Amino acid sequence: MHTELPVRHGELCGGSAIILPMKKLLLSALCALPLLAHADGLPDLGDVSQEMVSPQMERQIGEQSMFQIRAQANYMDDPEVVDYLNRLGSLLVSNSSEPSQPFEFFLINDNAINAFALPGGFIGVNTGLIQLTQTESELASVLSHEISHVTQHHLARMVSGQKYDSLAAMATMAVAILAARSNPDAATAAIVGAQGGMAQRQLNFTREYEKEADRIGLGILDKSGFDTRGMPTFFEHMQKATQILDGDTPSYLRTHPLTAERIADVDNRVQQIPFHLVPDSLDFQLMRARLYALQKPPSEGVAFFKAALVGEQRFGNPVAQRYGLVLALLRDKQDALATAEFATLYKQAPGNASIETLAGQIKRLNNKDKDVLAFYSKALKQFPGHHALIYDYAEALLQDQQYLDALKLLDEQVLRDGNDAKLYELQARAYLPLNRLQEYHHVLSYYQILHGNLREAIAQLELAKRAGTDYYQLSTIETELKQYREIFDAQKKK
Repeated sequence: MHTELPVRHGELCGGSAIILPMKKLLLSALCALPLLAHADGLPDLGDVSQEMVSPQMERQIGEQSMFQIRAQANYMDDPEVVDYLNRLGSLLVSNSSEPSQPFEFFLINDNAINAFALPGGFIGVNTGLIQLTQTESELASVLSHEISHVTQHHLARMVSGQKYDSLAAMATMAVAILAARSNPDAATAAIVGAQGGMAQRQLNFTREYEKEADRIGLGILDKSGFDTRGMPTFFEHMQKATQILDGDTPSYLRTHPLTAERIADVDNRVQQIPFHLVPDSLDFQLMRARLYALQKPPSEGVAFFKAALVGEQRFGNPVAQRYGLVLALLRDKQDALATAEFATLYKQAPGNASIETLAGQIKRLNNKDKDVLAFYSKALKQFPGHHALIYDYAEALLQDQQYLDALKLLDEQVLRDGNDAKLYELQARAYLPLNRLQEYHHVLSYYQILHGNLREAIAQLELAKRAGTDYYQLSTIETELKQYREIFDAQKKK
């Protein structure tokens, strides 16, 4: 199996120290699960309520919440858009008051206009909000605002000071608060299931937090080189969206009430900051075009982007519009036209990671193209952390039945990011044709646990236990099985 890093599990999770050979990044995610009180063999935290939740507990609450969110159907794991959000977010975080705080920005496939922050640095953005923003500075203003909620520990304050018997309960409370603030009518069950009366009361404690997040977010926006007018301009778009929806308040305004006082305060602060025009990055334009191409019916996307490029009233960035056209043509099975349009696109914007990924996908249309693997090897040297390229390179290796080379690539990536479920899925697909069934089921257990499916993770570990005889791996599997079963049994008692 892949290289393992010995970790003292007790030191990370707060229990008795046992040696568990597992990657630190994955283990840190799994450590969020065992923090249930009164389960045999697991740490008893007692009453975890306190005046302030510690940063470690915040991260664990966020991890618990993410297990629930990743299991939802509208969690959108598009590597291109997610990578872009994390690049933009990382720039903003580097200019925040807590630049060393780990953050993860993720995407929700929902046309509702919304974004939200969870404790510990997890920030979700709806596709509808990205489409509403007209400039990158507007999108950056939203992310800066959400980053400020995290660095100021707003949601952690909302869930602290109450009686919880576990961090899992606090995570459920955090998700319930978000649901209640986004859609109070639809969130009744979630609130009741998470000590509901408190959740509704917490909805009233947002005005001060919103004003503070605006003020600090503006500072982050300015330090990061964006146009601070993006924040009040985004407010204007929200107000217009409210009018268009005939009084049906957008989700973002439910979670971030937009009062006249708040608008005036932001306008006053922006007036005191020197103006500088900031052009949008090409990546911002590409990702907006990408979302349109992926979410609309293929024929509608083709018609839209053709009109944008060659219609009587051309509009938008021509590079981004052609990128969207190629994606729409591929979805519409018009491969020849997509290839022709891409040739033009590649000349217009060489050296872009997303366009380079699209180049690989175009090359793979022709199974006789012998330089596909060489192309990916070269592209990954130029863009070593680009997830879409990594996944596609692994797919190409698997398609070419180069399973050992695929495993070498994937092992290297897992060491860099042990919380990437897609990497484990690809590893499993490489292990299966090699008949390495113990490793196949073992990595699938990691894939399942990262999607919050503890029952299936246990089932995969059981299969892994029966499939192999390697003593070292069996020892690891036995340890993980014991822990997962204890967690599962504790959850059933809740």
